[in-house]
Amino acid sequence: MNISKEQLDELNAVVTVDIAKADYSDKVEKILKDYRKTANIPGFRKGHVPMGFVKKQYGKAVLVDEVNKLLQDALNKYLTEEKLDVLGNPLPKEQEDFNWDADDYSFQFELGLAPDFEVNINGKKAITHYKIVPTEEMIDNQVTTMQKQYGKLIAKDAAEAGDVLSGTFANEEEAIENTTTVELDKIKGKKNLDKFIGAKVGDVITVKTKGLFEDDHDLIGALKIDHDKAHDLNIEVTFTVTEVNTQELAELDQELFDKLYGPGTVKTVSELKDKIKADAERQFEQQSDQQLLNAVTESMLENTKFELPAEFLKKWIQVTGEKALSEDEAKDEYEKSEKGLRYQLIEGKIINENNLQVTFDELKAFAKDLIKSQMAQFGQMSPEDKELEDIAARILSNQDEVKRISEQLMSQKMLTFYKENAKLKTKEVTFDEFVKEVYK
Repeated sequence: MNISKEQLDELNAVVTVDIAKADYSDKVEKILKDYRKTANIPGFRKGHVPMGFVKKQYGKAVLVDEVNKLLQDALNKYLTEEKLDVLGNPLPKEQEDFNWDADDYSFQFELGLAPDFEVNINGKKAITHYKIVPTEEMIDNQVTTMQKQYGKLIAKDAAEAGDVLSGTFANEEEAIENTTTVELDKIKGKKNLDKFIGAKVGDVITVKTKGLFEDDHDLIGALKIDHDKAHDLNIEVTFTVTEVNTQELAELDQELFDKLYGPGTVKTVSELKDKIKADAERQFEQQSDQQLLNAVTESMLENTKFELPAEFLKKWIQVTGEKALSEDEAKDEYEKSEKGLRYQLIEGKIINENNLQVTFDELKAFAKDLIKSQMAQFGQMSPEDKELEDIAARILSNQDEVKRISEQLMSQKMLTFYKENAKLKTKEVTFDEFVKEVYK
């Protein structure tokens, strides 16, 4: 057997695999002999089928199968030994005069080669890394929310601003009938609010859904409708009042602090606000980090220039999917996936050059941290070491979970790398400012 490579250009090559009769004949002969011993063919005793008959019946199929196995093994070994970084898979070239009745065969494969390039994380301008800080208003609102959560509802005769009404929203034509509570603080506009002010048990209030609440999500919950439907819904609904209550806020005392964070963790209102601020900053950091990942990715794609074997990749896309594509369809698919492919190559180069691969020990430790974090979110104590090991082992026995957690860990590693190596400028903003700047 002989394998050779013709380099067409920096990104394209053709590999030729020559297979001689001596490379496969012994293997084919052995398989046919085994067939002869076990074949059940009418008219012949088992083990006494003439070899000529066996070759005529099965020879070509066995030959093709063995040559293809030999071909694939040899090609894969060659690519590995020569350290050829290929994109997609080798594509066999069509040979019009190919003849399986010959003794020797020659096969050719087109290769699309990965480009050689240097990663450039930074452009001319520094990348903005946002530090999102909660405002005093946001913190005060969260304090009030906590007081409401642990406060009491006190029944009253007629509704006033800030009260909570229980009742049923209904619209027969849209099949809406949902029993819920309405916080009057969330009603939008004086005209709508005036309809609820003074309401008593048994009253029926008629309102338009369009612009009823400050937030469309409140309308979704109030009417039990789909998210997509809420945005443009503009119908009349009735609200039949069944209860009128005023919200008595919980006192900002040690009893409330202990309910919120455990005994003795928070002792003053100032400490409570510091805790709320720290929790908010942690949550905001996740959004800030995701934005940074996106920004660095875009910067690298813009500033790291290299060519791809585009024609090869279009051809590869055309023939390797679940169904064959036309040239135009393959071109469209390539254009859709080109940006992602470029980032995969850039990311792979960063990972390899900086030894950022995920090890099993790192994966296991990361999974344990996720388990403890999730349990803490639900107010559960961290499990003992043995229980934690068992939970982690069950999770890591699921390949889908392993893939998901590995991607999370790799994303974290890449983020750390970018923070240490990219040219960043920190910008402190409120959450509203962040949304306005990033999402326009």
